[in-house]
Amino acid sequence: MKRFDWHDEIHRLDAERDFERITRILSAHEFPWDLEQALGLALYRTYAVPSIGELLGKTGEFTERTQRRYDDTALILNDILEYGFGPGRGRDALRRMNQMHRSYDISNDDYRYVLSTFVIMPPRWLNEWGYGWRRMTEHEITANTNYYRTLGRHMGIKDIPETFAEFYELFDDYERAHFGYTEGGRKVSDATLNLMVDFYPAWQRPMMRSFTMGLLDDRLINAFDYERPSRFWRGAAAFALRARAKVVRFMPPRKEPRWGRMNPNIRSYPDGYRPERIGTFPKGCPVPHGMSTIEIPESGSRVPAEGEAVPAERSETS
Repeated sequence: MKRFDWHDEIHRLDAERDFERITRILSAHEFPWDLEQALGLALYRTYAVPSIGELLGKTGEFTERTQRRYDDTALILNDILEYGFGPGRGRDALRRMNQMHRSYDISNDDYRYVLSTFVIMPPRWLNEWGYGWRRMTEHEITANTNYYRTLGRHMGIKDIPETFAEFYELFDDYERAHFGYTEGGRKVSDATLNLMVDFYPAWQRPMMRSFTMGLLDDRLINAFDYERPSRFWRGAAAFALRARAKVVRFMPPRKEPRWGRMNPNIRSYPDGYRPERIGTFPKGCPVPHGMSTIEIPESGSRVPAEGEAVPAERSETS
């Protein structure tokens, strides 16, 4: 394969009809690491919306069981993308996500904003900030937008924007109107940053914390009431990621897909998982037949008991 073969295949496909195939190529072949970072940052941004940050803080899931929630989120989104919206593992993951969400009082406006972060952050990471080995084309942006519009419909979200430009307007307006400090949002942010830093060896963690903070824009810094990163760390973070992109440009294309479930930082299910048996089971959320759960004190949620993430028939490993 040549470096731009995947690019050429994508542009032989139809962005309106083949958006799932295009998004899979982008996520698993062209930009697996970059989109992992961009979508992680997309979810992180949502903590700065008070209604979202406070809800996540109250559940305790993102502060007390940060690794498990990181893993569950990544795996569920991966399975929807990898296996699709039709019957099977992808639909099981989608149903599991909807069960969890519908157990809480979440506004349609918050849903729309969260969806917009998935649409906006990949092109922002690759194009606006220049962290990708190549730019994401308009054709690819349209396909990616169509993929998340479809995901949004499966989630029951109303009044979904039609185009990337409309998503960008929603994203920008919502952050300007709603970003603000809450104790819950700050706690969830702190726990998430601690987890990200813990992925590195102990001697690298102080440097990586400064590096990570250098990636946060002023809206996030102000919303979480963090000290503004120095000009050095802002510059160092951007320089390192753009230098990486130049190196990646000369690497051979990825022939075999790298799915999100292959991320070595996902650690909760060494023996495999089934999407319908992971996550939390808040009050009123259906529990798979015969599955043992344990109650989480003060949250009203239940989580799978030890060994319950995989049913009797051993699943594919993550």
